[in-house]
Amino acid sequence: MDDLEKAILISFDESGTVDPGLKSQAVAYCQQVKETPSISSLCMEHLSYTKFVQVQFWCLQAIHEVLRLRYSSMNPDEKSYIRKSVLSIACGEGLDDKTSIRVLDGPAFIKNKFAQVFVTLIYFEYPLIWSSVFIDLLPHLSKGAPVIDMFCRVLNALDDELISLDYPRSAEEVAVAGRVKDAMRQQCVAQIVRAWYDIVTLYRNNDQELCTSVLDSMRRYISWMDIGLIANDAFVPLLFELIMVEGLSEQLRGAAAGCVLAIVSKRMDPQSKLSLLRSLQISRVFGLVAGDGDGDSELVSRLAALLTGYAAEVLDCSKRLNSEDINGISMELLDEVLPSVFYVMQNCEVDTTFSTVQFLSNYVAKMKSLSPLRESQVLHVGQILEVIRVQICYDPVYRDNLDIPDKIGREEEDRMVEYRKDLFVLLRSVGRVAPDVTQIFIRNSLANALVSSTERNAEEVEAALSLFYALGESISDEGMRTGSGLLRELVPMLLSTRFPCHSNRLVALVYLETVTRYVKFVNENNQYIPMVLTAFLDERGIHHPNLRVSGRASYLFMRVVKLLKAKLVPLIEKILQSLQDTVARFTHIDWTSKELKCLGSEDGSHIFEAIGLLIGMEDIPPEKQSDYLSSLINPLCQQVEVLLLDAKAQNPEESSAKIANVQQVIMAINALSKGFNVHLVTASRPAIGTIFKQTLDVLLQILVVFPKIEPLRNKVTSFIHRMVDTLGASVFPYLPKALEQLLAESEPKEMVGFLVLINQLICKFNSLVGDILEEIFPAIANRVLHILPRDAFPSGPGSNTEEIRELQELQRTLYTFLHVLTTHDLSSVFLAPKSRAYLDPIMRLLFQTSCNHKDILVRKACVQIFVRLIKDWCTRPYGEEKVPGFQKFIIETFATHCCLYSVLDKSFEFRDANTLILFGEIVVAQKVMYEKFGDEFLIHFVSKCFPTACCPQDLAEQYCQKLQGSDIKALKSFYQSLIENLRNQPNGSLVFR
Repeated sequence: MDDLEKAILISFDESGTVDPGLKSQAVAYCQQVKETPSISSLCMEHLSYTKFVQVQFWCLQAIHEVLRLRYSSMNPDEKSYIRKSVLSIACGEGLDDKTSIRVLDGPAFIKNKFAQVFVTLIYFEYPLIWSSVFIDLLPHLSKGAPVIDMFCRVLNALDDELISLDYPRSAEEVAVAGRVKDAMRQQCVAQIVRAWYDIVTLYRNNDQELCTSVLDSMRRYISWMDIGLIANDAFVPLLFELIMVEGLSEQLRGAAAGCVLAIVSKRMDPQSKLSLLRSLQISRVFGLVAGDGDGDSELVSRLAALLTGYAAEVLDCSKRLNSEDINGISMELLDEVLPSVFYVMQNCEVDTTFSTVQFLSNYVAKMKSLSPLRESQVLHVGQILEVIRVQICYDPVYRDNLDIPDKIGREEEDRMVEYRKDLFVLLRSVGRVAPDVTQIFIRNSLANALVSSTERNAEEVEAALSLFYALGESISDEGMRTGSGLLRELVPMLLSTRFPCHSNRLVALVYLETVTRYVKFVNENNQYIPMVLTAFLDERGIHHPNLRVSGRASYLFMRVVKLLKAKLVPLIEKILQSLQDTVARFTHIDWTSKELKCLGSEDGSHIFEAIGLLIGMEDIPPEKQSDYLSSLINPLCQQVEVLLLDAKAQNPEESSAKIANVQQVIMAINALSKGFNVHLVTASRPAIGTIFKQTLDVLLQILVVFPKIEPLRNKVTSFIHRMVDTLGASVFPYLPKALEQLLAESEPKEMVGFLVLINQLICKFNSLVGDILEEIFPAIANRVLHILPRDAFPSGPGSNTEEIRELQELQRTLYTFLHVLTTHDLSSVFLAPKSRAYLDPIMRLLFQTSCNHKDILVRKACVQIFVRLIKDWCTRPYGEEKVPGFQKFIIETFATHCCLYSVLDKSFEFRDANTLILFGEIVVAQKVMYEKFGDEFLIHFVSKCFPTACCPQDLAEQYCQKLQGSDIKALKSFYQSLIENLRNQPNGSLVFR
């Protein structure tokens, strides 16, 4: 053993016993040897005598790297030496008697590495330098299995490394692959095919593994060789014979099926393809698929791929040729193969390259043009529906995971939701082609689920219900209301059903979703309303033991109530009685528990919205309505009052649980109020309004007792929003106190919520809220100006913190507030005695933003604010100014910097749509300034501002004409061209600030 062998063995050592320092030295030594000029001959020499596979692998790897990286710089003698050596080893000759034996009889990874070296030579030398490479190899195949095996490995490596389009290739590799294929087609493909045939014929009984290798190689090459070399009277019968003979190995039979699939998949003229497909007589393999009990065996998997591939090709030919005669032939072939294809889809592992849904969708699309459907096609529709049903079934293995659901269950549910999307699209297509067949199939699926329903077949019940649910998407509103087709039979069957597996979460959920989808039918057929109510109010719905189901049931019940509302009046007593325990439980359970936290918005609070919708109708007598509302709200308010009294005496854990309960109480009252409109509450039945005002009184106390608990502040803010909509202007007396409490010690995030509430009040009541705004504006301005930074927000790494995001959101909301304020005739708020101190900082903030802010839409809003303020505050033709100094500020500062300098800046990008909108507002501002200030604005803008931007006199004069005209579009167009012109003037590219 020489030093190189020792170093290689040490570097490959994985036992952990070798000293790391020694291993590093060994790796370095090996690398040093690789750099020597004589590395090729050194490696070939070691291959001739070493008995260590590590050394063999290293040598082959080194030769591979030399060829790949240094081929162009190698001298001709070295290339010739490697070429002869490699060919000798592949042909079973070697440098001496032992070299080829060591490689050809070595482990698979050595043979594969050698094949890779051989293919690298082909890459660089075939056909220009080594044109006879395949011709040189073929005569040596007679030497037996080792040489044949190596020949197959070389062909496979050539496909993997160069030819196959399954891997991304560079442009150079694509060009080389084309050159190699062209040369092989002209020179040796026919001889290689003949060799394949002879080998398989000779070895089929005594070396089936070798024959399998040959056929697997052959399969790769069929796609680009002359199909006549394979699809002929010699090879096709041989392939089918290999498939059909039971005594042969599954691997060999499967490899033969793979070759037939390659023939079937060969790209060619559709007319020729159809003739080829017809000649194959594929029906002879049908029995092998259905007759083998093991749908997962290798042979059945390969045959399944063959049949699905064959069917897809027939369908493709039919689509591309689309003539009556061709349709007849293709439909005949499809009728023949489809029963087996449907069997495969339901019982076998389908090849991943075949899309079941895509194929069936194409077939259904084909059927649309074949009206009316033949009997065989009606049968096919039934089989397609059965395939869909089988495919959408959950695996029972995940039943417990899905019922909880745990992490595995959630992942499986998400996967299935995604997987089912295309299948349900297919179902709707089938439903349009054959509506009657589809509805009968779904009825039978439901009936079968009913007959055999046990806990054991929850997945089949869920699938049957999911089919019925998905069918609803393809039924028109009219069809839904009138009960088209079998709906008059299916909906009552659904409503009266109680599955033994109803405790299963997925079954319960899809059942309720399906009932909700078909409520439009119930709305027209009132006799079924009691059945719908029972389904939601018993253990199938709101009283289901699974909290996720009961929470979802509450939401869906609310949707049902919205639709059936007026028709439920006679049943209100019964409904409220059924929900008593649910209502009581909602505000008393421990909402801090992990199980309840994960319910999200479907926590059951929608039940209060449903009740509100029911008892908020004017059809209910006033006394009854007041009683219903009081009986619900009074206990909730008392619960809040008790907590507020005990707040200081509680420890943190008790307090946390109680606070969570109070949040639920506020949500419940909030939801309840959604059923009451402002007219009923304030005009026709003011007693109801009094109840809500008393509630508001109680809930506002929360802000006093818990001023700093953000979730409670948010919930109370949300409730005030709700009361603004419910109580209308009668909420005004409560607002000063409420707004004062919300504004006190508010953080940026809370301030955003506060400003959104103010915006709602302004948009709803306009100038009616003027007095309230005059009171609170100074506090808002003080708080916001104190919180927001005076300079721009930082950018770059580390600047995207939650704190900065909250401040940016507050800034955006502030500008929205100021915009809403000015555009709702409330600009006088800025001028109120208490607000005067903030007028200057607010104006400067708006000015800076209108010129520089990164968000173009924010800049646009600020320009619009200024336009509105100019209109409101600059109405005097003569006399005293309404806002002293404002006109001067607008003409000398705003007009100069915002209307000129900011648009001259090259960052003002006219190609951006939002920037163009902002530019339009800037032009409008100039027009308004001219209308209000006349020549005072025009003279300053043209004689003072334009010269700083080097504006030519003729362009300045044209600007004056356009501004004085009445065409705003022409002014905008001219001003844009003026700005673009000024940017090209000396100093025109100066970035003005």
